[in-house]
Amino acid sequence: MPTLSAVPAFELNVALRCRRDRRSDPGGEATRHAQQTRHAQQTDMSKQGDHSETSETARGAFAGSYHAPVLVGAVARRLVTDPAGTYVDATLGGGGHAAALLETLAPEGRVVGIDRDPEALAAARDRLAEAQEAGRFVAVRGNFARLASLVEAHAPGGGPVDGVLLDLGVSSHQIDAARRGFSFRKDGPLDMRMDREGGRRTAAQVVNDWPEDDLKQLLYDYGEEGRAPQIARAVCEARPLRGTGALAEAVRSAVIPPDETKTLARVFQALRIAVNGELEALEAALHALPGALKAGGRTAVISYHSLEDRRAKRFLRHGHFESTPVRDLYGHRIAPLETTDGSPFTADEDEIQRNARARSARLRVAARRDDDAVDEWRKRVGGGS
Repeated sequence: MPTLSAVPAFELNVALRCRRDRRSDPGGEATRHAQQTRHAQQTDMSKQGDHSETSETARGAFAGSYHAPVLVGAVARRLVTDPAGTYVDATLGGGGHAAALLETLAPEGRVVGIDRDPEALAAARDRLAEAQEAGRFVAVRGNFARLASLVEAHAPGGGPVDGVLLDLGVSSHQIDAARRGFSFRKDGPLDMRMDREGGRRTAAQVVNDWPEDDLKQLLYDYGEEGRAPQIARAVCEARPLRGTGALAEAVRSAVIPPDETKTLARVFQALRIAVNGELEALEAALHALPGALKAGGRTAVISYHSLEDRRAKRFLRHGHFESTPVRDLYGHRIAPLETTDGSPFTADEDEIQRNARARSARLRVAARRDDDAVDEWRKRVGGGS
């Protein structure tokens, strides 16, 4: 049976960082954000954040049948610095954010959309067919973990670009489609793969094949679940599990009724993260940003839970994933990016009422520093990449 010792070293590094963060910050940053997500998890894995950002398009012009994007107006206003530039939506989904960017840009502005889900690509291409025909939009199948090579291959001139958007998490369509296996509210196959043709393990393989101790650690690391031992034991005793309904029943047997929904949300989140390698992909994409962006170009990262937000916050501030900055002999911070004033931003009450999944969304925006700063970061922090 596969164990955590059999997974790739980079994936293990991410899991170990989760454990170290949890031990070093009891009651601190991670705990505060986890507490802030409890209510959102009770509304089908939605979440919450800090500064409110008015969104006149909450579930309006840019919401489609595939997905209702969050913080659309804030992203378009804060990401675009050159209306004639090239922008990458590295989490294309149904194309809502890409549509907003195209509307904001000048006619010569371009958007490159990236997604690993073929269903998302089909929806976005259909929605943005006119822009695609005009040469203003291209949809590319790929994982944003390969951001650097995808920009080089598909951006005009091979890049760099003026802006990169990362909207993390799952789309409304993925959650709502029972056959995808992302939701505990509908019975479906234990799949959870963003790309079902990519050859990654399925959730069924994880819950049915992994040893109990590895399941327990996964729930601790990726779900920040306090009842991980009891849930892992219940899952193993219920094997073989054939669908999401059976998994949900196994989890319910290990928790008290008032905590069922939020516990199920954390368990399904942990499995989804492990199945798709989400945190490894996020770290790779963040690390690629300084090379993908022009000097002064911006990145916008929308996160939905503390594991994502902690990584985004630290990298955008420090250029690495630890909690403290690296400084030179004079005390100057060595980092490739500079966060913008007011970041992070969150949805206002109007948007939350229209789109419950916006509740926990946190938008962080940062600008790439000049080449000298990035070169210094590469030498001192970034591993020469």
